[in-house]
Amino acid sequence: MSYIQKSLLDGEEIIYLTRRHKIIFTYPVVWLLIAISLFAVKYIFVFKPEIDFAFRIFAGIFLSVAILHALVIWINYLCAEFGITNQRVIVKEGFLKRKTIEVFLKSVESVQVDQSIWGRILNFGTVIVSGTGGVSDPLSMIRNPLDFKKQVQQHLAGI
Repeated sequence: MSYIQKSLLDGEEIIYLTRRHKIIFTYPVVWLLIAISLFAVKYIFVFKPEIDFAFRIFAGIFLSVAILHALVIWINYLCAEFGITNQRVIVKEGFLKRKTIEVFLKSVESVQVDQSIWGRILNFGTVIVSGTGGVSDPLSMIRNPLDFKKQVQQHLAGI
């Protein structure tokens, strides 16, 4: 059961749920491709034994960084939830250190979407929900940010 499902109030129902976009896995994939290419270079060229050993260590470091970075990003991906209910906008991020944002729809003043060119092409971006009192926090790398904004605005219009 997700955090959003656990934190529902009486009579509250989930309207829309989303997660981060899988574009966040780009850097671990790049690290992995570098490590694989280093291992491939080792088999294409013949090195002296001392250079070969150093090359293996170097490629192993890249592989370790790729795996560690992918693990951190994967945990970040699994632990981030973005949802809209019929009463609130709820966000939960973090594994060891949890950060939650809960804004009642009645308190939402505006919803902004920031997308780069790649964000528009691949359908990800940053959503900024501004509440009364100037409270706003950017929700970055969300998939389908325009759908998120549309859902919030539809429920704001119904209030």
